[in-house]
Amino acid sequence: MRNNYNPDVLNCLANLSNDEVFTPTSIVNAILDMLPDSLWKDKNAKFLDPCTKTGVFLREIVKRLNEGLKEEIPDEQTRINHILKNQIYGIAITELTGLVSRRSIYCSKHANGKYSTCEEFEDENGNIKFTAMKHTWSFGNCIFCGANKGMYDRPEELESHAYEFIHVKNPKEVFDMKFDVIIGNPPYQLNTGGAQAQAIPLYNKFVEQAKKLQPRYLCMIIPSRWFTGGFGLDSFRKSMLEDKSIRVIHDFLNASDCFPGVDIKGGVCYFLWDRDNKGKCKIITHKDDTIVSEMERNLLEDNLDVFIRYNQAVPIYQKISKFKEESLTTIISSQRPFGLPTNFKDFPEEKRAVDDMKVYANKKVGFIAHNHPIMKNAELIDKYKVLTPKAIGSGESQVDWVKPILAEPNSVCTETYIVLGAFDDEEQAKNLISYTQTKFFHFLLTLKKNTQDALSKAYMMIPLQDFNESWNDEKLYKKYNLTEEDINFIESMVRPEIGVSNE
Repeated sequence: MRNNYNPDVLNCLANLSNDEVFTPTSIVNAILDMLPDSLWKDKNAKFLDPCTKTGVFLREIVKRLNEGLKEEIPDEQTRINHILKNQIYGIAITELTGLVSRRSIYCSKHANGKYSTCEEFEDENGNIKFTAMKHTWSFGNCIFCGANKGMYDRPEELESHAYEFIHVKNPKEVFDMKFDVIIGNPPYQLNTGGAQAQAIPLYNKFVEQAKKLQPRYLCMIIPSRWFTGGFGLDSFRKSMLEDKSIRVIHDFLNASDCFPGVDIKGGVCYFLWDRDNKGKCKIITHKDDTIVSEMERNLLEDNLDVFIRYNQAVPIYQKISKFKEESLTTIISSQRPFGLPTNFKDFPEEKRAVDDMKVYANKKVGFIAHNHPIMKNAELIDKYKVLTPKAIGSGESQVDWVKPILAEPNSVCTETYIVLGAFDDEEQAKNLISYTQTKFFHFLLTLKKNTQDALSKAYMMIPLQDFNESWNDEKLYKKYNLTEEDINFIESMVRPEIGVSNE
């Protein structure tokens, strides 16, 4: 009945942004369930949320400790005093979230206030700290987070997003103690401003800083884009995938299954890092509120520097890799293949001379003089080229579909496109196009591509074929000895009929 409905007030708060997302209580408890039950009966265990926003992680930890320590500390007030004073710590990301977190934990905006649930604090902040930090600028950027000085060197009354935990050289400067558990949902990224600006990821810095403190356990919920891509995440990905202490990853293909109403491209994941217990990692995949796959495996497969997200894809990749073929990337051009930028458009749509070169540009095809200076790959001008946009579809790789262009000799393209391959023979170019139209090809593309961008690296897991012959799925499935189960999975993962083309 409606009169009995008693919602959790923390679930009713609006998110700060898609980058600073409040965590639902149900997800918090699912994350806490990964930790050993013995922690809740340990009166000496210490817990830190280094990026607290609502205090929900700490509040749910308090509930578990309050129940687990009943036998050891029978008096409830003594027990609550002990837990809040000696076991629970937080670092707020803003002054406002510090106030909200103290309300959640102490039931009072002042930890030492009249109505505080803890009787032992002398300081009004208790163990929930907030320190207004400043960025440390060097050559126009913050040395800690990479923020742009022109955008974030702000007056004191404006939020600087200089989060304390990642703006100190040694995280022990914040709380000088050892923590058993570090847990939280960090800010995801920092926008650098401007229409073409690249957002700077921040969540990796929280994970790296937490590891420096060497807790027994580390749990954070972060975007899944680190699996295969992400701006500036190469070293972070390498360290994570080589880290045998990561024992569990819960991967949500759709972020809205974790955070209703929030769109985070590539989904989100939360993980358990267990300092003293190394081994393989259990990968649990969630989709539409259902666990669709579970497997214990290595985070890294041979000859890869990215994570294969889908458990069912691992044996398929292993069968393909046994052929030890070169990657398609060996014939794909770099970004801006002919040195012409995306905004290059000062050319007519009709030829002015017989030998004018054709130009494939952003939503335009035209011509430039044959002697127009071409700064890169001039040797490709007179070849048959297979072009594809560097940005494909909506970023939902399972439904995006590559629609290549066959560019004739005496042609070039702007940065809008990359060259998938260049050939002296037109038939070979057409055979490459036949390959790009297979589900096999697109399936392997989904394993690397998790955004709109589809530069050379996105094609890394696709093997190079002999383009003296055409290709279709039946030939490819037979060549790589794929089982019916493999084929069914590939075809379930590639659904162009509901997708968006690159046109």
